[in-house]
Amino acid sequence: MIERRPFNSLGGANHGWLDAKHHFSFASYHDPARMGWGALRVWNDDTIAANTGFPPHPHSDMEIITYVRDGAITHQDNLGNKGRTEAGDVQVMSAGTGIQHAEYNLEPDTTRIFQIWIIPDARGGAPIWGSKPFPKGERSGRFVTLASGIAGDEDALPIRAQARVLGLTLAAGESAEYSFDGTRFGYLVPAKGAIEVNGIRLEARDGAAIRNEGAITVKALEDAEVVLVDSAP
Repeated sequence: MIERRPFNSLGGANHGWLDAKHHFSFASYHDPARMGWGALRVWNDDTIAANTGFPPHPHSDMEIITYVRDGAITHQDNLGNKGRTEAGDVQVMSAGTGIQHAEYNLEPDTTRIFQIWIIPDARGGAPIWGSKPFPKGERSGRFVTLASGIAGDEDALPIRAQARVLGLTLAAGESAEYSFDGTRFGYLVPAKGAIEVNGIRLEARDGAAIRNEGAITVKALEDAEVVLVDSAP
């Protein structure tokens, strides 16, 4: 089963400095049919104006992955971490027992991110933050694991959930496959470009909720950049 969720069907709010679209219920947007997908709880598509951002705010008991689509985001937290994550790269925050952080677009141009929240396997644990560059050439034509809590994915940024976040770039006409184990849930969004997933067309920033599919084939109708979350029920 693959359910297309068109970009124009998403919830959201425009705060001026932040134009946020929500694939799942978040903040003032509530849809009982879109409360999450497996352990995936939040997928926000955020457009952040230059020299603005999220002031310090707390999180706990959540794995928060930020995928930068355009521009860059600068993180700082009460543990003393500070870092700038550029387009195509990923940062991960395991909130654990609690962390307070801020995220700013300190760039002269607009920044666009996907922020993905995954429910951890267990509550608690010391909070941690990390980021890593993933050159797009490394995932050209194939899925590359960016963040994961699954054994064997040691090259990825670690998260505390039986889930993985993957990236893929394809030139127009190219395709790539990904296999799912058992009853796991998949959620896929093309950051850029139109694609087909098992023959179902998705435009840029549409969502695809995937369940009970042994494998998917992603075909690029245009040059495309894709993000996929594979999570436990």
